[in-house]
Amino acid sequence: MAEEQRDLISDRGSGVLSVGDTQRSALGRKAALSTLSILVALLIVGQAVTVYFVYQQSGQISKLTKTSQALQLEALQKKLPASAKPVNKMKMAMVNTPMAVKVLPLVPSVDIMDMPPPSNKTEDQVKHLLLQADPSKMFPELKHNLMDNLKSLKKTMTDVDWKSFESWMHKWLLFEMAKNPKSEEHKAIPAEKG
Repeated sequence: MAEEQRDLISDRGSGVLSVGDTQRSALGRKAALSTLSILVALLIVGQAVTVYFVYQQSGQISKLTKTSQALQLEALQKKLPASAKPVNKMKMAMVNTPMAVKVLPLVPSVDIMDMPPPSNKTEDQVKHLLLQADPSKMFPELKHNLMDNLKSLKKTMTDVDWKSFESWMHKWLLFEMAKNPKSEEHKAIPAEKG
């Protein structure tokens, strides 16, 4: 009977211990779960704060990028020669003004190189382009017939320049002949009158 009592006492004691262990392990799990939940919440809040700051900084980064690009463009424009620079503000203002204002004469301070050629004639267009490339270029006034003008040009040119010019005239003549082929009628030599 003593043994039975001991068994009962040990059963009771083990039962009490197992209930206490169960409560302790449940409390440990709850504490671990709440600690884990707090850590996850802190991680989420940390990520949200990081996203907020990155979004806020992206606006400043884009402003800095635009400013940097504008400065680089300005530096490149300063390196360009004067004839290759973009159209000045005066010319841009003229493009956007009404037609009645465009009739007024240009301000004398506007550079002659920024002005368009005086007409659409090929001669004026080419002169304008050549003057843009080299403003010191001079063009002689040729007011006589073709042969007299060519003779006066030959006198003013060096031998090398004249040979180059003759070569160009030959190529130009071939080009003109290729553009306007003559019909068979024009090639026939008329018979001599007897």
